[in-house]
Amino acid sequence: MRFWLRNEEMALEEMVQRLNAVSKRADEIMHQDIVPLCAADIKDQLKKRFAYLSGGRGQDGCPVITFPDYPTFSDIPDKEFQNVMTYLTSIPSSQDTGIGFILVIDRRQDKWTSVKASVLRIAASFPANLQLVLVLRPTGFFQRTLSDIAFKFNRDDFKMKVPIIMLSSVPELHGYIDKSQLTEDLGGTLDYCHSRWLCHRTAIESFALMVKQTAQMLQSFGTELAETELPNDVQSTSLVLSAHTEKKDKMKEDMKLALQEGHTILESIREPLAKNPEYSLNQDQLDNQTTVQRLLAQLNETEAAFDEFWAKHQQKLEQCLQLRHFEQNFREVKVALDLVSQKMTTLADVGNSLAHVEHLLKDLANFEEKSNVSVEKARALCLEGSQLIENKHYAVDSIHPKCNELQHLCDHFAAEIGKRRNLLNKSLELHGLLETSMKWCDEGIYLLASQPVDKCQSQDGAEAALQEIEKFLETGAENKIQELNKIYKEYESILNQDLTEHVQKVFQKQESMEEMFHRRQVSLKKLAAKQTRPVQPVAPRPEAFTKSPCPSPGIRRGSENSSSSEGNALRRGNYRRAKSEMSENQQVRSGSTGDEEESLAILRRHVMNELLDTERVYVEELLCVLEGYAAEMDNPLMMHLISTSLQNKKDVLFGNMEEIYHFHNRIFLRELENYIDCPELVGRCFLERMEEFQIYEKYCQNKPRSESLWRQCSDCPFFQECQKKLDHKLSLDSYLLKPVQRITKYQLLLKEMLKYSKNCEGAEDLQEALSSILGILKAVNDSMHLIAITGYDGNLNDLGKLLMQGSFSVWTDHKKGHSKVKDLARFKPMQRHLFLHEKAVLFCKKREENGEGYEKAPSYSYKQSLNMTAVGITENVKGDNKKFEIWYNAREEVYIVQAPTPEIKAAWVNEIRKVLTSQLQACREASQHRALEQSQSLPLPASSNTSPSRGNTKAVKKLEERKTDPLSLEGYGSSASLPKPPEKGKDDTVTSSTSESSALSRKRFTLQGFASLKGQKASPTSPDKKAKRHEVKSDPTPFGLRGWSKTSHSLEASEDNDGWSSAEEPVNSSDAEEDGGAGPRKLVPGKYTVVVDQEKGGLEALPAKSGDVVEVMNEGDEGLWYVRNLTTSKEGWVPASSLSTLIGKSRSAQCLSSSGKSPRPQFTHLDPLASQPKANLRGKKNCNQVDSDS
Repeated sequence: MRFWLRNEEMALEEMVQRLNAVSKRADEIMHQDIVPLCAADIKDQLKKRFAYLSGGRGQDGCPVITFPDYPTFSDIPDKEFQNVMTYLTSIPSSQDTGIGFILVIDRRQDKWTSVKASVLRIAASFPANLQLVLVLRPTGFFQRTLSDIAFKFNRDDFKMKVPIIMLSSVPELHGYIDKSQLTEDLGGTLDYCHSRWLCHRTAIESFALMVKQTAQMLQSFGTELAETELPNDVQSTSLVLSAHTEKKDKMKEDMKLALQEGHTILESIREPLAKNPEYSLNQDQLDNQTTVQRLLAQLNETEAAFDEFWAKHQQKLEQCLQLRHFEQNFREVKVALDLVSQKMTTLADVGNSLAHVEHLLKDLANFEEKSNVSVEKARALCLEGSQLIENKHYAVDSIHPKCNELQHLCDHFAAEIGKRRNLLNKSLELHGLLETSMKWCDEGIYLLASQPVDKCQSQDGAEAALQEIEKFLETGAENKIQELNKIYKEYESILNQDLTEHVQKVFQKQESMEEMFHRRQVSLKKLAAKQTRPVQPVAPRPEAFTKSPCPSPGIRRGSENSSSSEGNALRRGNYRRAKSEMSENQQVRSGSTGDEEESLAILRRHVMNELLDTERVYVEELLCVLEGYAAEMDNPLMMHLISTSLQNKKDVLFGNMEEIYHFHNRIFLRELENYIDCPELVGRCFLERMEEFQIYEKYCQNKPRSESLWRQCSDCPFFQECQKKLDHKLSLDSYLLKPVQRITKYQLLLKEMLKYSKNCEGAEDLQEALSSILGILKAVNDSMHLIAITGYDGNLNDLGKLLMQGSFSVWTDHKKGHSKVKDLARFKPMQRHLFLHEKAVLFCKKREENGEGYEKAPSYSYKQSLNMTAVGITENVKGDNKKFEIWYNAREEVYIVQAPTPEIKAAWVNEIRKVLTSQLQACREASQHRALEQSQSLPLPASSNTSPSRGNTKAVKKLEERKTDPLSLEGYGSSASLPKPPEKGKDDTVTSSTSESSALSRKRFTLQGFASLKGQKASPTSPDKKAKRHEVKSDPTPFGLRGWSKTSHSLEASEDNDGWSSAEEPVNSSDAEEDGGAGPRKLVPGKYTVVVDQEKGGLEALPAKSGDVVEVMNEGDEGLWYVRNLTTSKEGWVPASSLSTLIGKSRSAQCLSSSGKSPRPQFTHLDPLASQPKANLRGKKNCNQVDSDS
């Protein structure tokens, strides 16, 4: 590096010296070192032509300066005369000027006085040596005579260093100077043009100045380049190199122009020769030619000196740029190799199973393949550094250590990857041994479990079983672990705590299995041994003893009948042998039971292994699709292969597959591996992650769109290229089906696991997990039907969770309007597909579609919907156990639904019952909460003998005591309903509250399940009827507390109605619809809530708003009560039908009917299809009522 910098300094010094020499020689050529005067400076003075240098020479080669006839010669300023003389005498070479000049003064047309003055002026101020002065005196007779006389008498005045010769004519001049050296005006033949001479002189001097300035400029530029500091990064170095190269090119362009200028001047000087080859240049022209040639030589020298310096400077910059590139690449490769090393340190796992090790080896191969990209870059960079060193780069001392470091990192990586591979191969070998041993043990257990105990009781069966066992044990030498210490020693490099424990478990299992075989062998050998028994007529057969664990009565009888003591002893011996055989057989059976448990454990392990293996394969396949297809859709290099119909459709094609992959790879697979030693508990893993499995619903809902897009673009070259890169035999659509196949696979595996785990600890979890997975599959299947609904204007999500869906035959029967059409329609069923939500039931028409795949799936045209708040059911329809009724608005609309099977009907009835029960429970809780808030916030009125509010304290106390009872409120009211579905159908209309107020006042809505009051006599509910009670589930607040009116209901009513009504009770029978209307409402003292806004209708009418609390003062006629508004403290008359009981003195809090019928509880219900609340509605069934019979 230092040596190279020294060389550059020397190159700069050499260039500067050479350029200084050029500048100096340029000055010498133009005599600028002697007379710093140029033609351009005195161009106007030279143009006057009072003296010129024609280029002629005397006999000795003396330059001739001619002073032509110039009438105003005496008027020329001395400065101008001096400049011209100085310049003219500086043009010839120093050799010629050393001889002296010959002056030719032409004064033939002048006077003597002028001649005298001119000669004296020239003699006095001529700046150079003179060889001879020739004067052509005046040609007039008088002036010539006068000049002769005057010159003789005034000779002393003309004393000069050279002689002055007065010539009378031009021929006399030719005697001193040859005609060829004189211009035409002096009778000579010399070709001279003053303007051309002046042009040549100006151009030559300008060219000389250009040469000098170019040399000086290159000198300054070279110094600037040499003093430039080298940048430390690639970009800055590139910019410096570009800037310097640009300046160099500009300099070279200037030099090129200067050379062109010189050659142009040279051609101008030689122009006469070009026109006339016989033309000979005069000495002055020859001198000009020589001058230009010398200047061109100096310019070439300047260019050569600069080119030499630039080559070295450019090499320096290029090598600097190479170094910066090398350093930058070194840093990048170093970072990449450091990351590889860090990643390498994390690859310490040696695997916990054969499949796991194979997976680790595959991961290692993938890691090595990806890392080799960085390693190859490092090796290529090392080669590049070596080439720089071979090319004598100036920074060898910086490049060489970096190359060594890169080589060391590459070698270290290769060594570590080889070491890691050896460890994994060792682990693979060990796990192979363990797997082989476990497989051998499993096969042994299978063999033991497959040997039927009953067949082994015979001698032949025992011998056959014994041969099977011995034959199997012969295979142990190849399959079992021989020595544990040898395993520890051979695989010491990979044995960690977990693996050591695993080896010990396998070895213990192997020993346990061998021990089981040994016990079985002992038992079978005893059974196979031929037993010799004495023949006695009374001796019992051994088989009889094997069938009974206690001595046979036959033995005792034989003993009583025999009188021989020998016979008794023989019988006792037979008995002992039989008992011993019995004991042995029991041991065999006990061992068989243990073998069966071991067999089940093996089967569970097999199911677990299949679950884990298929899960790992599934995760790898998902990753392969995401990396090989989805990621490539964003690869710019692959964009040209993607068709326009596929662009920006990645989310449609792959759905949420990435979300599914992350769940299984990061969470579920790892948690499954924790249950590898206790497969029977794997159900807990599914239960803990059941919510995450909901992501499959989103994937399946997108599958039709994905499949449709695939059919459009399956021939796209992009997919073919990706499949080729992945080396897949199957196309992408097969892999897109994997998530659907996987979610259905889990339930099969769970069924298998449950089959082998019935008496295990985790059996309940497995059963629950299986049910949950099946529920998810059902939800996925239902959602696939749900997205096929067309024509529904609302948001299906507002209807709550989809509970059931299925196809049914439906008859309609409407009590009001279009009765004839509806009656006819009863005999012709409609095929409808029903969707039961938490808040509505939808009726749709199923339409089959033509197409392939998901496009062939049916669609459902929306027809109508029923809000569940106004729905009731009748469970059984006479004559058909597959039919049930769904009725709406107290049987104004009845839909007879026939299910395909009684089981489907039962499932639907149960689910609808649960929905209605959950709504009832939510209404109770909301009403209780609202009543409690109002009773606590309102002040109690002062008691009075005339006030009907007596007993309020008791009611409030009872409310306090029962405020936590969820079943204490039976009635409810609401001014807000669920989000409504669209209108049920074209025939349905929504009328205003005023037009339907009378009709609504005649309707009666009750909630199913209210039995008769305590004062009524009712038969106990039968067990069959009790079985039909509802179960509370689903959304705990389907209505919620938001938007409910402040209507309150009697607490006593709910207190007296704790039971469920049976189907036969008249309160819920359909015949009650035909009963006559009730009489006017009777006065019950207490507090009431206004349920209908009351406007100012008369002088004494009390205006009130819905929710106001009033106290009854007196009862009037025509159903009017005189009340006091506790909210506004005003009094007036209001209709009794507009009030709902809040707190009263009546125990039952029911309204009394004038018809004298049994008192029934009255409840306020707000129809969700009407805008006004209804009170005191009679004779109609509740919209949430369930009949058990029709």
